[in-house]
Amino acid sequence: MHIERLRKILRRTLFGAASGIVLAPMMMFSAQAGPVAVAELFTSQGCSSCPPADRLLEHLAEKGDVLALSLPVDYWDYLGWRDTLASPDNSARQRAYATRRGDRSVYTPQIVVNGVEHVVGSNARAVESALARATPLNVEVELKRNDMGIEAKVVGKLPEGVKMATVFFASVIEHEEVAVGRGENAGASITYVNVVRNLHPIGMWSGGTETFRMPKSELMRSNAERCAILIQLEDENGPGPILGAGTIDWPPAS
Repeated sequence: MHIERLRKILRRTLFGAASGIVLAPMMMFSAQAGPVAVAELFTSQGCSSCPPADRLLEHLAEKGDVLALSLPVDYWDYLGWRDTLASPDNSARQRAYATRRGDRSVYTPQIVVNGVEHVVGSNARAVESALARATPLNVEVELKRNDMGIEAKVVGKLPEGVKMATVFFASVIEHEEVAVGRGENAGASITYVNVVRNLHPIGMWSGGTETFRMPKSELMRSNAERCAILIQLEDENGPGPILGAGTIDWPPAS
């Protein structure tokens, strides 16, 4: 399926997003509507099958109603090119997803939708279908920033029988172009969007309305250009369904 057809179908099956800025004393609020789905692409500069998936993720990111995140993995580095954006934490997250699902299916390019279903990340038809099947995120995440850092207000209900969900904070690089010197993609210039540089828990949400904060010092250390919050269920096997998500831009350290 061509990318343009994917975009047309997504426009029919997903809600539009609105954005804006509201000013208040000492505070700038993000008025961007929350995404209806989260698509995590596990990719690698050393994987010849990944560039089409990277381009597909870029198109998803342009829409705004899907939080499209790129999580470069490091397990193909031995093939002759060390991925300049890869993190062992991303590889661990992908493996944890597979363990929780029980299929142990770990590959690139792989897209995980809302923390549940995985599909081949370069298969536009499969990605489109997974997004259409996904349960819309129903937990509201309102992000705002001030001179001290980022504040996330989480509002909603937990699923029946669930006591808590993990609040994950992601430091994100909005755009990165990489010239690959060796390996399967030698000579290629690949564009990556919404690259996750750091993802870690900042608290537990027990339902209702709660506020979580990330200090400016942490944002400056990560050189983040964008921040994302994921509200996600976990168990002893790993991460599971994502209930809510939000993003806000953050100026990188000068």
